Amino acid sequence: MPENQDRERPDRTNNVKKKKKIRSYPIIVISVFYTMLFASLLIYVGKYAYSNRQTLLDNSYNTRQQILLNQNSRGTIYSRDGDVLAYTGTDENGKEKRFYPYNKEFAHVVGYSTNGKMGIESQANYYLINTSIDLGDKVAYDASGTKYPGDSVYSTLDVKLQEVAYNALSARKGAIVVSNPKTGEILAMVSKPDFDPNTIKEEWNNLIADNSPDAKLLNRATQGLYPPGSTFKIVTSLAYLKDNAGKYSDYKFTCNGRYSYEGNTISCYHGENHGYLDFTSAFAKSCNSAFANIGLSIDRKTFGSVLSSLMFNQELPLSMSYSQSKANIDEDSSSDDVMQLSIGQGATSVTPIHMNMITNAIANSGILMKPMLITQVKSEDGKVIKTFNSENYKRLMTAEESLTLTNMMEQVVQSGTASRLKGLSYTAAGKTGSAEFNSGTSDSHAWFTGFAPAEDPEISVTIIVEDAGSGGSYAVPIAKRIFDAYFDVE
Repeated sequence: MPENQDRERPDRTNNVKKKKKIRSYPIIVISVFYTMLFASLLIYVGKYAYSNRQTLLDNSYNTRQQILLNQNSRGTIYSRDGDVLAYTGTDENGKEKRFYPYNKEFAHVVGYSTNGKMGIESQANYYLINTSIDLGDKVAYDASGTKYPGDSVYSTLDVKLQEVAYNALSARKGAIVVSNPKTGEILAMVSKPDFDPNTIKEEWNNLIADNSPDAKLLNRATQGLYPPGSTFKIVTSLAYLKDNAGKYSDYKFTCNGRYSYEGNTISCYHGENHGYLDFTSAFAKSCNSAFANIGLSIDRKTFGSVLSSLMFNQELPLSMSYSQSKANIDEDSSSDDVMQLSIGQGATSVTPIHMNMITNAIANSGILMKPMLITQVKSEDGKVIKTFNSENYKRLMTAEESLTLTNMMEQVVQSGTASRLKGLSYTAAGKTGSAEFNSGTSDSHAWFTGFAPAEDPEISVTIIVEDAGSGGSYAVPIAKRIFDAYFDVE
């Protein structure tokens, strides 16, 4: 064999090896890339599932809920003082059943866990169907052939205040929210018409078929949208303060019972003539004429900015089902739209819980604490599984603005429409409202929102009584009963 052929053969072999390496390199790169991509996806899914485990478990399509309920008995819900609000027991046939000792009193806020879930039963479902008892205790339950006890939830609810609010609303339709403005804790929440969660299974078909205004499953405290009436003058006042920094005390107005502008007329409640007013007395007397005039003077961008800062047309920091409050103003708004908005009428609507949150921010130097219903989760053997702390949500107004509004709300009590709260052993600040809901009639809902003590607020109350008349006549007496109960006034 010639010498040059011996040289060519190794060269060809080397060239083939080089070509194979070149061809396999992209395959290796792609394989590594997709392996890393798949690994990243697994890590992401794992992290997402862990961080969202409560949401995923609460999904109605997740069959693991039923697996847990076959293994664990649903945990107990307690009040802030340890009263049992919901527990699992057995009926006369020995079948597992959920019991609600207070029947209708906590219907909407504690909720139900049959045919779906509502209230705390829904919010705390993840904890209630899980168990954190020790392994040794599980062995004992296994030996006795009984289910493991689910973890217990301790709420912020105060039984005494809930009962007072429930009884004060009586047979009227409406809603009441009672809270601590410094912590965001909801102390009581009542909505009527109501239902008995003990019989929810038997009454379910009738309840869900009811599309009338009397729908009992609707939590009016969080889902009921109402014209805010004169309680909205708190919002208009804040916009005026921002638009007239340091000059609001210069405002002067003479009320003759009505105010007209560009062919549109606003009347005061029952046509009352308030006479000469400044800014504070216009607020205290709840003068519609003055506030229609005030609203027209506010820069529309400023007004819109205040609506946004107070969370209108936005999501609220709530863990329960709620409706979004509506209030709008822009350059295209007519003068009639602005006048109606300024007194809380027209297309404006708000939920009682939202109005309570605005009130809490005023009472807490402008800072809104996130509303909360649960403080702790404990296992059956007493171990603290999780603690929920008060959370600063955001500042809704400056401390100076909140102080000014507080002083104005004090005058509502001292010389205005909430005078039934005057001269008591505690001081109070608030705003009444009589919100018309039928155009062309005098039908109105009665509102009150306020807090006490005025100088160092501990409790806030927001009330709406449907089709009752004036806030001063119907809502304020309810507020007084709740304040009296809180401060142990006989």
